[in-house]
Amino acid sequence: MELAEILILLMVMATGGFLLCGFPVAFTLGGTALIFGALGIVSGVLEPRDLMLYPDRIFGTMTNSVLMAVPLFVFMGVMLERSRVAEELLESMSYLMRRVRGGLGISVTIVGALLAASTGIVGATVVTMGLISLPTMLRRGYSPSLAAGSIAAAGTLGQIIPPSIVLILLGDVLSTAYLNVRRELGDAATHTAVSVGDLFAGALVPGLALVLLYVAYQFGVAIFRPQDAPPYDAAHFEAEGVEVPNLLQAFIPPFSLIIAVLGSILTGIATPTEAASVGAIGALFLAAIKRGEGAKWPVYSGLYAIIGLLFLNSIFDLRIGRTITPMVDQIAIGAGFLMCALVVLAVAAAIIRSINSGILRSVVRSTAQTTSMVFTILIGASLFSLVLISYGSDDIVHNLLSNLGGGRMTALIVVMLVMFILGFFLDFIEITFVVVPIVAPALLLMGVDPIWLGVMMALNLQTSFLTPPFGFALFYLRGVAPLEVTTGQIYRGAVPFIIIQVIALLMIALFPALATWLPEVIFG
Repeated sequence: MELAEILILLMVMATGGFLLCGFPVAFTLGGTALIFGALGIVSGVLEPRDLMLYPDRIFGTMTNSVLMAVPLFVFMGVMLERSRVAEELLESMSYLMRRVRGGLGISVTIVGALLAASTGIVGATVVTMGLISLPTMLRRGYSPSLAAGSIAAAGTLGQIIPPSIVLILLGDVLSTAYLNVRRELGDAATHTAVSVGDLFAGALVPGLALVLLYVAYQFGVAIFRPQDAPPYDAAHFEAEGVEVPNLLQAFIPPFSLIIAVLGSILTGIATPTEAASVGAIGALFLAAIKRGEGAKWPVYSGLYAIIGLLFLNSIFDLRIGRTITPMVDQIAIGAGFLMCALVVLAVAAAIIRSINSGILRSVVRSTAQTTSMVFTILIGASLFSLVLISYGSDDIVHNLLSNLGGGRMTALIVVMLVMFILGFFLDFIEITFVVVPIVAPALLLMGVDPIWLGVMMALNLQTSFLTPPFGFALFYLRGVAPLEVTTGQIYRGAVPFIIIQVIALLMIALFPALATWLPEVIFG
């Protein structure tokens, strides 16, 4: 074994040791990289110029427009969580599904999927659903295991259903790896980069299929084990006072926001970053209307102005600075400026209403904390992966996977198992920024489709986060579950959903078109 390979092994072991001792992940990655980078220079394995690429990496991160979507989507998710959209959705969905066997459990799954599409944050979804749904399900006689498993599984849908933070980060890393591989093969000019929009489109069908599998399981339990999922009891709804007129108010705003964000990305109208800004402003408007104090007409006028802008843009040419602008277009441009002014006033009114209601302060603080965590880990992981690659870890991994025997499928299985195990101990951010840049180039060189690979990785991490005894989603739920719900019941409830996710993984592995068909149809 060469010295470089020994240092790589020691570096990985040291990182694991520091993490087990409880050191913060970002500082563990960065500190270990500095120590072993210095050891490599002293021993002559590395050259100082190898580490001089680090400032360029940081600058690339700072100027990466895709990563700007992260704080915007985090803001959108936290704002929807604080504005109690989830509570209204669950109440309304429970009312709609009241006569369906297992209706409450199915409602939890569907609302979890909607929250996943709204927030993209696993922890926020699990905690919110645990606080809202678990006491209600227990009160209506649901089995604690089924209730806990349903909530934990629904919460992890944020990993795979776009707009997911996981997919955004994976898309950025896979795009870089794919372009590097094409340059190495000498055909970069004939291939386009893998975009976040591609990954969103690729994950949409598998994500919806997973929701359907969850619902089918809930329905099956209600039929074959009715004692675990009791049927409809009119007394519950009379006591809780869910009224039919509230249904549209609960469903239309979040549905409209999801369609606006995903639709603008999938139709090519907006980039993920631009769509994230639409989602952030839409969530701010929604919170101001639902929870703010004072007149609501300025916020409504801003919403109508946005719709008017979209209408004008679809009919007239609103570009300014043209040499010749027809009178009709000039009038449309003037109307567009007026509508932009209304949007600005609506944003100001929504901010004031959110401040007065006490929502905005906590949302901004939570967004800043989450965003800081993501980018601090990114900075540490960037240095960590730079040192590993400077030692030649990418070549070692490529040779190892190529010599396994069994071709790319064996290599993919090994990578998935490693990521699955790492998902017990590391968050998706560390895995995305440290592991994926090392293993993805080797798999892409073997001809693995990058979109299919990204969807498989996201679904694999989702399964890992749900698997006992270390699944993050189970820890989140344990933190908010009532004391009468034991940890063993939470673990037992998660097992059927883990089996469902493994089935989904096998389906996508056997039928890659489930992940690649929609991106090809939309983006070619």
